[in-house]
Amino acid sequence: MFSMTVDSAKDIGIAVAVFLVVLMVVMFMLIKNVTTKLLSVLIVGGLALGVWTQRSSLEDCASKVKARAALGDTSDVTCTFLGTDIKVSVPSAP
Repeated sequence: MFSMTVDSAKDIGIAVAVFLVVLMVVMFMLIKNVTTKLLSVLIVGGLALGVWTQRSSLEDCASKVKARAALGDTSDVTCTFLGTDIKVSVPSAP
């Protein structure tokens, strides 16, 4: 199973959003047809915005997990990421 820390997930989200913005600028410069150019830029810009806004969802989920761990509750937390429910295990206190 793939796992990562909240900080690494935030860093990956930022990197993906920056990459998509750079891709949007490159596509804008390379594509000659105006309609295709606008459509491509809108699609890639929307993807970049979607990735960027999911960072707040990730932070909310991390806050829920930390709050449960502080209370000693080890039941799973369900978080929503990109419209998908993800079950997150709460670690037990050491």
